[in-house]
Amino acid sequence: GHLLHGAYPGGQSGEEDDLTPGDVSALERLMGARLGWVYFSNNWYRDRVFPTATARWIRAHGATPFVRLMMRSDDREDHAEPLFALSAIAAGRFDADLHRWARAAARFKAPILAEFGTEMNGRWFPWNAIWNHRRQGPAQFRAAYRHIIDIARAEHADNIVWVFHVNHADDPAKSWNRFENYYPGDGYIDWLGVSIYGMLGPREDERTDFPTAFARAYGRLNRMAPAKPVIVAEFGTDVHNPHENAARWAKAALQTLQSQRWPALIGYAWWNERWPNDDTPAHDTDLRLQADPALAAVFRRHLHR
Repeated sequence: GHLLHGAYPGGQSGEEDDLTPGDVSALERLMGARLGWVYFSNNWYRDRVFPTATARWIRAHGATPFVRLMMRSDDREDHAEPLFALSAIAAGRFDADLHRWARAAARFKAPILAEFGTEMNGRWFPWNAIWNHRRQGPAQFRAAYRHIIDIARAEHADNIVWVFHVNHADDPAKSWNRFENYYPGDGYIDWLGVSIYGMLGPREDERTDFPTAFARAYGRLNRMAPAKPVIVAEFGTDVHNPHENAARWAKAALQTLQSQRWPALIGYAWWNERWPNDDTPAHDTDLRLQADPALAAVFRRHLHR
């Protein structure tokens, strides 16, 4: 009868790997509740090691670390990956790095949530099929993710809960890009996750109705893997967009999630970040509760039911 509650609490660089204990505490004060998990990126353009230091302070804070294993050579979007290609991962080119990563994760001993290939059915990330020979791309993704998990199992990193994390809508909306095509299988994945965003900037004008988007994504995920738990791994909306009131959007989202209509749903996480889109500060994306007292109040009300 309860749901887990996590978040990406925000950082400074926009690369999702420089969060601090202060970021977590500040968000918890605004929400009036402790986080069950803290989400962050492990960017391989920075280094190829398991983020032990970050995982330790998150665990010491009382939360579970949720690691986005981002095997990419830069943080730009909409391009093919020149180094950590799916085929190269599956072929074993980075096995030494992955074995070291998995050994460090195993030594951590406490539970870890982890995912590879975040939102793989969206064209913005390099593991999308549009950058990997289209129709052959989903099979390459499955092979790469299975290879990563096989290595973790070989290193006895049994403390990792592996998440298959999709975007709620397939982009491009082609049959070969449906997120079901990328699924590594029940024998590899523990949890299913989905991202659902409203407005991702103050100048966007295409609305995403959370209740409708979640119902569709949940139905597809549940049909794909009916035995697996589901989380909303990321949700958020820009607080300055004139076409969408962030507090109302979040209220509808939380009412949907807390309606007890979804037997497989076990948790959700707000993406509490700000980032620039160009050289004009007024165009920045801002999803932070710190920027909207009404939005923060919605979370306080719904997390204390």
